Amino acid sequence: MVQLSLDDARREFPTGSGYLDAATMGIPPLAAIEALGEDLVLWGSGRRDPVHYSAVVERARGAYAHLVRASIDDVSIGAQTSVMAALAADAVRAGGEVLVVDGDFTSIVYPFLVRHPERTRSVPLHALAAEIGPQTAMVVFSLVQSATGEIAPVEQIRLSAEAAGAITVCDVTQAAGVYPVVAGQWDITVCHAYKWLCSPRGVGFMTVAPAVRDRLRPLNAGWYAGEDVWQSIYGPGMRLAENGRRFDVSPAWQAFVGATPAVELFASLDTDALHAQASGLADRLLGSLDLAPRGQSIIALDDPDAALLAAARAAGLTASGRDGRLRLAFHVWNDDTDVLRASDALRSVREPRDGNLVRTATHTIE
Repeated sequence: MVQLSLDDARREFPTGSGYLDAATMGIPPLAAIEALGEDLVLWGSGRRDPVHYSAVVERARGAYAHLVRASIDDVSIGAQTSVMAALAADAVRAGGEVLVVDGDFTSIVYPFLVRHPERTRSVPLHALAAEIGPQTAMVVFSLVQSATGEIAPVEQIRLSAEAAGAITVCDVTQAAGVYPVVAGQWDITVCHAYKWLCSPRGVGFMTVAPAVRDRLRPLNAGWYAGEDVWQSIYGPGMRLAENGRRFDVSPAWQAFVGATPAVELFASLDTDALHAQASGLADRLLGSLDLAPRGQSIIALDDPDAALLAAARAAGLTASGRDGRLRLAFHVWNDDTDVLRASDALRSVREPRDGNLVRTATHTIE
């Protein structure tokens, strides 16, 4: 795959200035907009067919495999994180405990609570590795926390889970596209591509390691899960794919038309360099607020009355509020101009009682 520079990638997002909300929803690159526009015209004139879309889907699968350093045989396509996580929840061994993380995104928590309410236990992220024991059947967590941007202690979790013989399920939705992801570190990964991968909603990916592939039932199997898709469109005979495609769901064609060039773009970037740039911008903003660096592309500041969010929006910035915090997310299209705009906006907020305080999640700035 051709390597693309960060400057070249930035030119694909000419409207990205001031957009600090990739953690909620990415913005499409020009290539995705063009592909969707062309497809709409051709579809509208009756010049599209399923075979064409299948080739588009396979391009997306290959690009995602490259991005997360996985074998294409281990990648399946999906539509929602919770549906993919439900396959893992179905595979929890009898009597085994499931560990999830306090405050994690519910799409990877609810599937386990619904199926195993008495055996699912929630612990703080920093304590997750230490809580893994012989009783643990499955460890479920996000690589990057949605609410705070905190990055999981991956090596500690991996070693503890390996020692306990527990299956690991890692949601990389808030990581893939901006943070280096190595899917092979985990037994199962799930990802929705509409955030940092800047794709239309309805495109997701799952990786399942060969060692646990037979532990999962392809509960959503349809024609796209067949060994030969075009020989699997009528029943009752069933021959599922031998590899990760057995977990495929039928793709949303137009969504993949937009997703494919977007995922290919991010797969062509140096993700280490991209994360260094995005987290560097976030750390420069924290520094301007007299806060310690965090090395995260997502930062969250305490904002119980939403005053910081209001100030950011008044300054023309796009940001989000989550769990009583202002959440800011830096991606490939952001630069130091956004840092300055955010710094000026946040410093303009004064705590009503004494007129000279800005309160954040970890610090109070005089």
